[in-house]
Amino acid sequence: MNITETLTTTVAAVLKQLYGIEQSADSIVLQDTRKEFRGDYTLVVFPYVKQARKAPEAVGAEIGEAVKAALPLVAGYNVVKGFLNLEIADSYWLQFVAEKAADGNFGLSTPAAESAPVVVEYSSPNTNKPLHLGHIRNNLLGWSVSQLLTAAGADVRKVNLVNDRGIHICKSMLAWLRYGNGETPESSGMKGDHLVGKYYVEFDKHYKEEVKQLMESGVEEEQAKREAPLMVEAQSMLKRWEEGDKEVRALWEKMNGWVYAGFDETYARLGVGFDKVYYESQTYLLGKELVQKGLGMGVLFRKEDGSVWCDLTGDGLDQKLLLRKDGTSVYMTQDLGTALLRHNDFGAERLIYVVGNEQDYHFKVLKLILGKLGFSWADKVYHLSYGMVELPNGKMKSREGTVVDADDLIDEMEKTAEEMSREHGKNDDLSDEERKHLYHILALGALKYFILKVDPTKNMLFNPAESIDFNGNTGPFIQYTHARIRSIVRKAEESGVKLTGNGEWKVMMTEKERGVVKALHALPETVMAAAAAYSPAMIANYAYELAKAFNSFYQDTPILRESDEQTKAFRVQLCAFVANALKNTMNILGIEVPERM
Repeated sequence: MNITETLTTTVAAVLKQLYGIEQSADSIVLQDTRKEFRGDYTLVVFPYVKQARKAPEAVGAEIGEAVKAALPLVAGYNVVKGFLNLEIADSYWLQFVAEKAADGNFGLSTPAAESAPVVVEYSSPNTNKPLHLGHIRNNLLGWSVSQLLTAAGADVRKVNLVNDRGIHICKSMLAWLRYGNGETPESSGMKGDHLVGKYYVEFDKHYKEEVKQLMESGVEEEQAKREAPLMVEAQSMLKRWEEGDKEVRALWEKMNGWVYAGFDETYARLGVGFDKVYYESQTYLLGKELVQKGLGMGVLFRKEDGSVWCDLTGDGLDQKLLLRKDGTSVYMTQDLGTALLRHNDFGAERLIYVVGNEQDYHFKVLKLILGKLGFSWADKVYHLSYGMVELPNGKMKSREGTVVDADDLIDEMEKTAEEMSREHGKNDDLSDEERKHLYHILALGALKYFILKVDPTKNMLFNPAESIDFNGNTGPFIQYTHARIRSIVRKAEESGVKLTGNGEWKVMMTEKERGVVKALHALPETVMAAAAAYSPAMIANYAYELAKAFNSFYQDTPILRESDEQTKAFRVQLCAFVANALKNTMNILGIEVPERM
């Protein structure tokens, strides 16, 4: 039982003893005491005043006195109006450091034996373009949520669904046939995903010109968009693909191969990966089978033109297309098939989809249709909906070639990290190889932290210059704090400092030390709360607050210059404890922390 559970259990007993109030311990809320008041945890007593029939100050004093008498770890209390501030004895905090400081996995849990896995899907790229800034948020969020759930004790499987078929793929293929002159990644010197993306943009350019010409000849815009020769040919190519045309399939395999090689490079640079990769080309047929099953069950219907729909008007939505009139599938078709395949593969406790909030409607529909098809596990589907990444000059558009390419962004971040490191003189004693690695982890630390510190549900404005600052709420600030701490610990070890706590410390803590210990103490609860909310932002901001608390302590408190050997040893162990906590929290974010800078 942790301290908050101990306190709430005791408060529940005291309320019953003093006032006959029956309240469960888990319904009693303790807050961190505000910094301007003395104390560690605060209980709001206003809810109990009416039954106690006393003034708030009197109720607070009575509860405080009773809790203090029942728990030796409560050293004192004070009441400010209707707020009871409880002060925890230093002996508790010192014992906590003695017991937990050497635990390399502090704050992290292990999966329960035989627990059902949690499946997290993220990335889900289309094979008609390279990964861009929007994909970066998706990949970083998916990876970090997976790490976070693992840290909270879940058995997580990371999966990717590659959208490797569909009209968008055919657009790139057709443009390459028309305008590519046999260009390949080898002949062009371009990454394969960049090359294919180039022809996606090329298709759009020529398609718009065709639409313009048709409109100038008197055709209405919507009709012109449908009847433009390039679009008609792309639709024909998609139908031939679904019919298994050998030439179309061979071109598709070749160009997708180029893209996969490019994706793998980018994934490696971002430090993300997957336990299993699904391909839409392998799951859409299962989705089609489910559509036929739904027709047989009467939960789906066919229109006169041959298209198949699900009527969701009774659920407050509309009618949803599942098969086009020519028999080709849509995204929902393959998502039905993929969901069933994934459930069968893993028997998952939860199926989490990390997808932008523009797809909120899609996942409402997916859950409803799965339920109508008779799958009892439909309620296990969870859409982790996140906001868009925007730039100072607005939204990105892949077909117009106005995206921030992931590879280019990483290159630019590494260049900026090098410039700022040299400016701050933080790499003078490193070898060339060590410097290169440092620039990479600083760049990725800046990028990942800047994106992950924002609540997933919110839209965000990405500013590369702000992200890589060595001061403020940034990844490099926390990375530098870790490197500083490791330097202190190395110097202490070299000078022969002995960690002589032997299971307990008998030292007088300063307020700054106490603040650091309390911040460390909050890590396990923070991990569990962040996992419940699917919010790496809570971990990012915890790491920042811990780094701030340490730096405040470091500025005001002698460590290696401390004359009392017991106090010096305690402070060095506290430093090592903070470094480990920062390493564990930043690892949840997928961020490496350097040993030296």
